[in-house]
Amino acid sequence: MKPFKISEAVVRRLPLYLQVLNDLNMRDVQTVSSQELGNKLDLNPAQIRKDLAYFGDFGRKGIGYDVSYLIEKIRQILKLDQPLNVGLVGAGNLGRALCNYNTYLKDNMKITAVFDAHPSMVGASINGLTVLPMSELNDTVAARNIRIGIITVPAIEAQNVADHFVVAGVAGILNFAPTILRVPDHVRIHYADFTTELLSLAYYLEKEGDDEDETVVD
Repeated sequence: MKPFKISEAVVRRLPLYLQVLNDLNMRDVQTVSSQELGNKLDLNPAQIRKDLAYFGDFGRKGIGYDVSYLIEKIRQILKLDQPLNVGLVGAGNLGRALCNYNTYLKDNMKITAVFDAHPSMVGASINGLTVLPMSELNDTVAARNIRIGIITVPAIEAQNVADHFVVAGVAGILNFAPTILRVPDHVRIHYADFTTELLSLAYYLEKEGDDEDETVVD
């Protein structure tokens, strides 16, 4: 039997569920229903139940989900129950902000190395991490078992950085540079392009009357 593939949309919703569940857990809430989760996330409760059912039977009818148990299971699904080291290239303002965010992360995913090609950046300290030269990327990725790379360099430099990550053996890349990158099929790449998001958001900033005549096109 051919194994079925979980859609990307489902995987992207799991961290949202985890975020809400962590908040509930901090407030000592022990159980939650799909309806309550749906209200907090503005999602259909049936969609939430369907998403979670892909991975197992986590809820009890009439009771809902055990919050701490569901947190544990989603963390396992997302592989957050084991250390997941991240390397970042680009020690500019955005790179520094992401490194500083390490302090607030409660999961095992952490930025454990930061690199930059510019000599003026190398040797600087960012939240306890020393900026390393690109020449040390390969050895550091191997030594620290870095699985994910983050790119926060200008667009013109991004493909070169991606190539370095691929050669070093990372399994996934998060690209903040406003450009499309080419990587082998075995490397997963996600984009976090502020410019694209802002430009697409501008489309919806029309006068209110336009919505009445709007036709949805897939």
